[in-house]
Order: sequence, then C-alpha cells, then structure tokens
Amino acid sequence: MAVPARTPPPAQPRSLPLREARTRLTQLVALAELTDTVTVLTRDRDARPVAAIVPAAARTAAQARADADRLAEVTAGWARRLDDLHRQSGRRHAAELHAVRTALAEVWAELDRRVVPGTDPRLARLRAAHADLLPR
Repeated sequence: MAVPARTPPPAQPRSLPLREARTRLTQLVALAELTDTVTVLTRDRDARPVAAIVPAAARTAAQARADADRLAEVTAGWARRLDDLHRQSGRRHAAELHAVRTALAEVWAELDRRVVPGTDPRLARLRAAHADLLPR
C-alpha cells in the first residue's frame, strides 16, 4: 500500500515593521520570489498586520528543478574556480618558500664562515628558531 507523501507544514510568515520593510524592500521581494516566503508588514508601534509581501505565484516543479540545476551549476563553477586558485596559491607559495630557504641557507653559510658555530648563544637561538627552514 502506498503511503502518501507528507508535505511540510507551511512556514510561519515573518513580521516586520513598515519602516524596516521600506529599507529592505528589494531583499524582501527577492526572498518571496525565491523561497516563497510571506512577509507581514506592521505599523512601527503596532503588531497588527497592515500589508503583506507574498510570492506572485507558486513555482511549478519544472521551475523548481531548473532553479536547482542552475544553482548546482553555479556552485560547481565556484568550486572549480576556488580549486584553481588554491592550486595556483600552493605553487606560488612553494616557489616563494624555496627562495626563502635558499637565501636563508646562504646567510647561515656566511655566518658560519664568520663566527664559529656554537660560540654565540644569540646565533644558536636564532638558528633554532629557523630550524624548520634550514636544510637538513
């Protein structure tokens, strides 16, 4: 025996004072259009409803699928773009890190020629601080 699909209960309409609705009208209309949200408008100091922003018509299933497909396409595009930027950033970071390590190795080689290693405690602390960047 088939079980009928349960429809979710309708969401409670949100309520906003008229003054706030005036400043957010475009946002509230888009919200009604995209999510079928009802917004009840009230006077600024009175909780009684005076008007409402409602969706013009319910979207058909085909429109909802088209919206979902478009959203998935846009999301996938942004995900690809973020992955590309992450890879580029990783390559750039690796190249910069290599340059820093090379320069640091040259500096430490020069310091080792000028000062006998282990004789200056300040240099020993500095070398320990750079240990993760020095060649092993």
